[in-house]
Amino acid sequence: MENGGNGNGVAAVNYESKATSTITIKGILSLLMQSIDDEKNDGENNKRVISLGMGDPTLYSCFHTTNVSEEAVADTLLSHKFHGYAPTAGLPQTRQEIAEYLSRDLPYQLSSDDVFITCGCTQAIDVSVAMLARPDANILLPRPGFPIYELCAAFRQVEVRHYDLLPEKGWEVDLDAVEALADQNTVALVIINPGNPCGNVYTYDHLEKIAQTAKRIGTIVIADEVYGHLAFGTNPFVPMGVFGFTVPVITLGSLSKRWIVPGWRLGWFVTTDPSATFKKPKVVERIKKYFDLLGGPATFIQAAVPHIINQTEESFFKKTIDNLRLTSDICCKEIEEIPCIFCPHKPEGSMAMMVKLNISLLEDISNDIDFCFKLAKEESVIILPGTAVGLKDWLRITFAADPSALVEGLKRIKAFCQRHARKCLKQY
Repeated sequence: MENGGNGNGVAAVNYESKATSTITIKGILSLLMQSIDDEKNDGENNKRVISLGMGDPTLYSCFHTTNVSEEAVADTLLSHKFHGYAPTAGLPQTRQEIAEYLSRDLPYQLSSDDVFITCGCTQAIDVSVAMLARPDANILLPRPGFPIYELCAAFRQVEVRHYDLLPEKGWEVDLDAVEALADQNTVALVIINPGNPCGNVYTYDHLEKIAQTAKRIGTIVIADEVYGHLAFGTNPFVPMGVFGFTVPVITLGSLSKRWIVPGWRLGWFVTTDPSATFKKPKVVERIKKYFDLLGGPATFIQAAVPHIINQTEESFFKKTIDNLRLTSDICCKEIEEIPCIFCPHKPEGSMAMMVKLNISLLEDISNDIDFCFKLAKEESVIILPGTAVGLKDWLRITFAADPSALVEGLKRIKAFCQRHARKCLKQY
């Protein structure tokens, strides 16, 4: 548990220190890329770069958005109707369409008043933390998880308490740990489903237990569903909002992953709360006023959302799912050939997976960060050290890549591991 203090001067310095020292995924990936550039400038490495570190599927040709999305954005831009400011909460028609889209999978109907448009899911994360911040507040975050939550909490002076995800149980939430960590100052329990960085998809039963646990400890659930519907295993995607009658839920999401348009920065913050906890006048006013401070996505992109959601054919989504299933299978198969890397749970969703690194099998690698930097320099392959997402000596591999690039990248990782294997193991 990381204790933050009570808001005095010393505590403020501690939070500032946490904010500046928090590892971000983009930050460490930039450093890895720089190490490759340095090698190339020295003439030491001429291999093409294969990035399996960033959750941006647009880097590869087999993952691209639908023509419907591109044409919808072009039409709204060229209509000359959407060059001005949008309302701070988002265009009414966009909010209504997202309410209807999310309601398809819920046992109740959302309204446009429940939906606030954000500049990507990252802004939705920041809004959710900001809305809950108060003196002595703490928030329960998954480990491994998405480090933007820690960064937002540090800036808002909200204490972070980590609960573990259990690899031996398909990365389920350790609910006993959640109950032990929570107290009267716990403002939210965050879950990420489908999972980033683990590639897990929670069952209905497990989500129901999460909801019951949150109710018991007297807190709300923030459900990060940016990878919503990207499930290709045995467990179908179930939105946390299904359990909104049990516990208040804030749902965060975006077009980024399902429609493969992360650069459009179209996200949402939604109160999936049929019991109307978030409908209290003071709560509504607080949310609205906070959005008055923010700048949302470009107006013409917001205006395209109704057409994008209504006109995208199911075949587009199926193709994406089929591609992810294929590339995750390739990833798991290739990893089986690398002795120092072990996958405890085959991914069932999202675009990434966590694998355990056995440092004892390598003679000159000190930890996961050392592994990733030396791999980048020697093989021009970028993967994310687990330390960046909360697990030392683990690795996050993004499998949303062209099959050929994925195979080549993993074979380079195998060659790297063989080259750095302890001498007694090199015969293998």
